[in-house]
Amino acid sequence: MDSDSDRAAAVEAGLTAAGCLVVGVATGTTELTRAVRDSGAEVIVCGLDDPSRDELEGMRALHRDEPRPVVLFAEKAEPEQIEAALEAGVAAYVVEGMAPSRVRPVIEVAIRRFRAHQALRQELAAAKQDLEERRLVDRAKAVLMQTHKLTEPEAYRRLRRMAMDRGQRLAAIASEVLHKNSA
Repeated sequence: MDSDSDRAAAVEAGLTAAGCLVVGVATGTTELTRAVRDSGAEVIVCGLDDPSRDELEGMRALHRDEPRPVVLFAEKAEPEQIEAALEAGVAAYVVEGMAPSRVRPVIEVAIRRFRAHQALRQELAAAKQDLEERRLVDRAKAVLMQTHKLTEPEAYRRLRRMAMDRGQRLAAIASEVLHKNSA
């Protein structure tokens, strides 16, 4: 993506010289997400003079809707802009031009950084789900303990037995117990 057609041509030439296949060029963030979706691009390379808040918001939307490694070549490097770009999902923020010899290593670093970030996001989502499931199970155990005068280990065994008998996850059974109790 680049609103400056001369710079876009230079970036495209640099990418081609580095052995990359350019599948599309967008002139603004409005069409960027659609262009990425339509082209199936694996990496997004952007050239901007001075990344604006709107352009960075477009990058954030792109990262949310079509997550891909993003390399941003910019002319300015204000700390706030760099921070905002990284928060918007930019994997590499490169200042002061694009030398063809640097393109491939920068893209490779961006891809690795993106993958590492995605893995951390998946781990965090899994940890949050596990924590929520544990809370459900704890609340269901408390209900069983109170309504059936069970000890905590007995309540847990009952939940586990129900889950095994029905071939369901423990959290699903806990949710069912809580639902029945609130009805």
